[in-house]
Amino acid sequence: MTELSMCCRLRVHPHLNSQNGKERELMPSTLEGQITMEKTPSYFVTNSAPKRIHSMARDIKLIIVVRNPVTRAISDYTQTLSKRPEIPTFEVLAFKNRTLGLIDASWSALRIGIYALHLESWMQYFPLSQMHFVSGERLIVDPAGEMAKVQDFLGLKRIVTDKHFYFNKTKGFPCLKKPEDSSTPRCLGKSKGRTHPKIDPDVIRRLHKFYKPFNMMFYQMTGQNFQWELEEDGNSPGSRD
Repeated sequence: MTELSMCCRLRVHPHLNSQNGKERELMPSTLEGQITMEKTPSYFVTNSAPKRIHSMARDIKLIIVVRNPVTRAISDYTQTLSKRPEIPTFEVLAFKNRTLGLIDASWSALRIGIYALHLESWMQYFPLSQMHFVSGERLIVDPAGEMAKVQDFLGLKRIVTDKHFYFNKTKGFPCLKKPEDSSTPRCLGKSKGRTHPKIDPDVIRRLHKFYKPFNMMFYQMTGQNFQWELEEDGNSPGSRD
């Protein structure tokens, strides 16, 4: 999953009422014609979440943002490193035995990227017609295009367009603006946009090989090819979290 928040992206839409809340009783009152949205990154990888959410609202629509799992793992590590600079290197944490090439799939930074495994749990309770998968890579380079698909999925008029975004070169991410007024644009916080540490290219190659069968399974399950295998590096200079 990617760190970009669909909640923030959708807040500009006048028919979306977005508040955090884990249960229906904590949700805000919704007027006719409004859609209440809640987002928590850990939902997708929490085993108990599909059943609980289904029992709360079985007709709910789910938006899942994913990115290249190798890049996602490095981003995860970068965030942790900023808070705990004493942790071992990425290369050390990624392997049970590097000499033998044994990947440590129990490390959460890597386990989260096995999207097919997590999706299986959700498909036990929700049909694919209630799920929309957003490319984290496309969300950065073409936020308006991805948001058009999200609005279609939610049955909303396409109000959020390219005029609502501009690219922040310092952060390396698009920022959200309201073209109808002069309010300060909304950009991702200080915890976003950190430059990734340089990772051994051999480790990157091994991780791509590790994830490939899971990615292929995920493509088949979703009917979408995210083309992560075309990324030879996954840790190109200037990559951001």
